Amino acid sequence: MTTTKIIKVSHRGTEAHEAEVSEQNWAGDAYRKVEQDSIKNVPKNTILHLGRGVRTTTACELPEPQPRPSTEGITRVTNRGTGSRASKNKGTKN
Repeated sequence: MTTTKIIKVSHRGTEAHEAEVSEQNWAGDAYRKVEQDSIKNVPKNTILHLGRGVRTTTACELPEPQPRPSTEGITRVTNRGTGSRASKNKGTKN
């Protein structure tokens, strides 16, 4: 893990301070791994509320997450439908 210095802005943009941050895990494959690890620590008979609280299930009935498929090379429509480009999404790195 490497740390980098960044500038964090607070108080509606009127204050800024430097902070050292390590690898951030709030998105992508790193977040998926953190979530999977936290679900493993939940007792098996715990009731989980899913989908805006409409559906419930127990932790032992929760299915294993499926890997995200690659869409690399598929045409992706951009700019409100006026442009396109090839997708660079390589899927989940497992």
